[in-house]
Amino acid sequence: MGYPRKLLISLEDTPYYHVVARCVRRAWLWGYDAYASKDYSHRKAWVVHRLRHLADVFAIELCAYAIMSNHYHLVLRVDRQRIAGWSHAEIVTRWTQLFSAPPLIERWQDGRASAAEQMMAEQLIERWRLRLIDISWYMRCLNEYLARRANAEDECTGRFWEGRFKSQALLDDTGLLTAMAYVDLNPVRAGIAATPEESEFTSIHARLRQFRRESLRPRQPQSGRAGGQVPPPLVPFSQSAGPDRSRIPMEFLDYLQLLDWSGRRRRAGKPGAIEQDLPSVLARLQIDADAWLRTMRPGGNLFGRAIGRLERLRAHARRLGQCWIRGVGATRRLRQT
Repeated sequence: MGYPRKLLISLEDTPYYHVVARCVRRAWLWGYDAYASKDYSHRKAWVVHRLRHLADVFAIELCAYAIMSNHYHLVLRVDRQRIAGWSHAEIVTRWTQLFSAPPLIERWQDGRASAAEQMMAEQLIERWRLRLIDISWYMRCLNEYLARRANAEDECTGRFWEGRFKSQALLDDTGLLTAMAYVDLNPVRAGIAATPEESEFTSIHARLRQFRRESLRPRQPQSGRAGGQVPPPLVPFSQSAGPDRSRIPMEFLDYLQLLDWSGRRRRAGKPGAIEQDLPSVLARLQIDADAWLRTMRPGGNLFGRAIGRLERLRAHARRLGQCWIRGVGATRRLRQT
């Protein structure tokens, strides 16, 4: 049974969400379609461009992304604290980058609105404020733009996406890191790239390029572009993430170690001989090695609408009005007790 999006996305539980959107019939509308002998790979750059544009509009940040040949993954963070400080004028400026302003707002901007119109305009602006932290509106502004552009290029009409996007709540730091690693390793698991640094159109590829630029000695001017595209801004890593969870709670080098270890063990197929090679971050997060590997394998997403510690999953299920939620068994195996 499907659930309303307003129940699946609860900012009281977590600001972090993993979302996935797939092309209709899982067609290869982003990559090379061997059946049609057409290459649609250039459309991946459209996604990067649009994600960067949406970062200038919404109070929704990007933690990770992977743009595949027939679908894409995003790990998002909703920043409610930041949007609370935006003035009415800034909300209007941001919203009108995507949609035209109605005459009521134009009169409000020009100072020609009556007292009643001013109140109505401010009520409308407050609705826009809520939309700028709404993942459904974010995905609508992303997917509708991409579908219209692809259909115009193909000179056709009809559905481009197979249905509404799927979302997964990331209830704690372990859930966040699990989803990010799953997303960043998507091209490796699919056999498209041998290593994360070769995985174009992913967040780890963009982060590694930035890391290399910052590590240059002496520093050299860099364009910041990968394949002609400026990547969207990404939530930074920091060991001191703070109570608002505004940073990814790990040092970037630790995350690289975790990612490299996960990818190597999955590909080598040796889950029984890894205990001595575990990076220190796994011990700190109390993650069991074998269970972690099962979440990293192709089709290995053992969780449903949410990922997190057992108590967080149960609380999330109660908020949904459920007695049970998929992923409880996987969480028991993943967490050492």
